[in-house]
Amino acid sequence: MANRLIHESSPYLLQHSENTVDWYPWSSEAFEKAQSLDKPILLSIGYASCHWCHVMESESFENSEIASIMNENFICIKVDREERPDVDSIYMKAVQAFTGHGGWPLTVFLTPNAEPFYGGTYFPPTERGHLPSFPRVLHAISHAYINDKKGIIASQNTLMDSVKNLSFPSLPDQNFSVETLGDACQNLLSEYDPKFGGTGMQPKFPQPMIWEFLLKYYSSTSYTPALSAVTATLDNMAYGGIFDQLGGGFHRYSTDIYWTVPHFEKMLYDNALLVRLYLHAWQITKKPLYRRVVQQTLDYILREMTNPLGGFYSSQDADSEGVEGKFFVWTEHEISTLFDVEDKNQICEYFGVTRQGNFEGSNILHVPNFTEIPEDGTLRQSCDFLFNIRNERVKPALDDKILTSWNAMTLQAFAEVGAAFGRDDYINVASKNADFLLSSLTNDNGRLLRTWKNGKAKLNAYLEDYAFLGLSLLSLHEATADSKWLENSIRIGYEMVDLFWDEKQKMFFDTGYDHERLISRPREYTDNALPCGNSLAVDLLFRLSLITDDEDLRRVASLTLISMHTLITKVPLGAGNWLCDLDFHLNSPKEIVLVGEPSNKEFKKLSKTVFENFIPNRVVLSQIDANSEISKFPILKGRIQVDGKPTAYLCRNYNCQFPTNDPGELMDQLIDKNI
Repeated sequence: MANRLIHESSPYLLQHSENTVDWYPWSSEAFEKAQSLDKPILLSIGYASCHWCHVMESESFENSEIASIMNENFICIKVDREERPDVDSIYMKAVQAFTGHGGWPLTVFLTPNAEPFYGGTYFPPTERGHLPSFPRVLHAISHAYINDKKGIIASQNTLMDSVKNLSFPSLPDQNFSVETLGDACQNLLSEYDPKFGGTGMQPKFPQPMIWEFLLKYYSSTSYTPALSAVTATLDNMAYGGIFDQLGGGFHRYSTDIYWTVPHFEKMLYDNALLVRLYLHAWQITKKPLYRRVVQQTLDYILREMTNPLGGFYSSQDADSEGVEGKFFVWTEHEISTLFDVEDKNQICEYFGVTRQGNFEGSNILHVPNFTEIPEDGTLRQSCDFLFNIRNERVKPALDDKILTSWNAMTLQAFAEVGAAFGRDDYINVASKNADFLLSSLTNDNGRLLRTWKNGKAKLNAYLEDYAFLGLSLLSLHEATADSKWLENSIRIGYEMVDLFWDEKQKMFFDTGYDHERLISRPREYTDNALPCGNSLAVDLLFRLSLITDDEDLRRVASLTLISMHTLITKVPLGAGNWLCDLDFHLNSPKEIVLVGEPSNKEFKKLSKTVFENFIPNRVVLSQIDANSEISKFPILKGRIQVDGKPTAYLCRNYNCQFPTNDPGELMDQLIDKNI
């Protein structure tokens, strides 16, 4: 018999709707029930593509004996962390304060008033090494709640103090300087693995924001070790098993130091951020490998992660038919049955396929020799054939909910790549997605919403949703020259400040002032797998302040950045996007205005000059009509075509170069570090 989750839209919650556990969604009904029965709450948080979430479900939530203990002693609530990052943030901090670490599945025990008093992550059904069994934990928590409520309250009060402290960074004692960027670069390079790329030992995560900062640092200083670290990392990932060599797209992370054995789920946000990173590396190096990876990844998203209405789905699971990685791996015997000896040997040599395999007797395809496949040879034909054979297998489960922030960062990737590669089809994908987000993920009052599925949008959008969407619409304006995207970006920026800015703490909350009341109002300030909402907001506001010349936007961005001084200087690994913000702030961005009709061939040449090259600290505006709504901004005033031809204007730090119609002259201005 289905539980209450059957009425939810989240694929993750629906996965649990047939559990024996009497799950509630996060709702007032659940807390009222807990209060009326004076029962503690068991809060379980995960996401659809989380492997260990599936393991705990199979071992415990589908176990009738364990489910009976849960139902008898607790009110059980299940949350999709991707829909409710606010709830996840609050209770993740609680578990981190209690245990020193966190992760998913997240298992937290709360009072009926939603205050945490104990928690952990994965618990096995029986004792396993240092891990207590889940039944043992359940009985102990229930006994403590019934017999030692004073102790529970004392524990909860201490824990909540720690949670609140984790939500506020220490106040800065000094300002930033250019030396801050150099120190951060050296700190990051000291963590770099010079043999296989990435940072540290296994597991290795892509961490795109760190490498984005090092590309920016190289661009402004020509410090080659920064670029070398990035390119070595990108090469190892592109030829490793973390990249789907047949279908394109990146898996979540590598379980080894070589990037060979991934955790197989594919997340939309990883791929969106990595597309932009590889694009920016291509803009610097023009390396064909990076262009191929960019296009294969975007084509994967179009093929497997795109809704007909224009939205992008969230993730694909690691498992198929209950086995991790089954969809992606091959045995040597399988390949030998599909090809003649010569073609089989060619494939196995190229992809490192052996009889013993590199993953539980099977092979994860990778490219040990770091060589490209000729486009017109038999090896390319063999790869296409393998891809078609693989498509006949049972595919991993798809989480088809559509999240505003993840869609926005993917929109930005399509727009930037479309502009850089001259791919109008990619730009059209970005435009369709922008129309979808602005129409389908906005309520009747104009408030942006978080998630959409099956025609229904819900939940107030968070800081990251507003900031990512604002940034992506700026990129779409750059790619299309359409002023409506710029106008919407500016509107979203002002709404973001109104909803989320905290004048007292000089930084942003993750939830708006109109949000559901929780035990604390969360704010993330470290950059992890995703840039945090605060660092994204700073990025957006610095850019909008250049466009609008609004000193208050600049003030809010500067105050937020300054509040992160300790994090940026002491823990640069957790401040990748903050470092990009700081680089933008300190290095006086270039203001580029293109004037003319976008379809004009001469305009396209100027545009190509801008977008084919890596100019990280810049804003680009296009003006077709001198009487448009956006022409009121100082950056656009007086910008007309010179000699009746499409014209580029470049300014920096209140100093402007001569307007030019010549792409070569524009290029000289763009690369001149003295301008």
